[in-house]
Amino acid sequence: MRCLPLRLVPGNDLRLSLEALARQAFPDGAFVLSGIGSLGDAQLRLAGAEQATRFAGEHEILTLCGSITPQGAHLHMAVASATGEVRGGHLVAGNLVRTTDEELLVEAQGWRLSRVPDAGTGYLELAARRAGE
Repeated sequence: MRCLPLRLVPGNDLRLSLEALARQAFPDGAFVLSGIGSLGDAQLRLAGAEQATRFAGEHEILTLCGSITPQGAHLHMAVASATGEVRGGHLVAGNLVRTTDEELLVEAQGWRLSRVPDAGTGYLELAARRAGE
């Protein structure tokens, strides 16, 4: 298993930066195992929602995890507001790092990750196959 610990700096778009760095380091896909940091306004796509919801003010990232493939990413994040209110959902583009963001990306060596259509969900879902198959 190969790992990529990284830090994003103020102003980086969290999702777009993670996707770009993961695809560069791990072209066959990667998992985001751990993520903490801080954001200004937080944006999450809540369960069952079509559009993201914006939560104003400074937020701490409590956790961020998911998978990144050449066809797309599936990332979940939990954040806490300055008053300690916790919210969670799908990470969308537009979340800007406030002070720092620390992530651990991991490659599943010997595996190729992708996203394929799933008739049951209507979404592109994770598919893992051994490299060379």
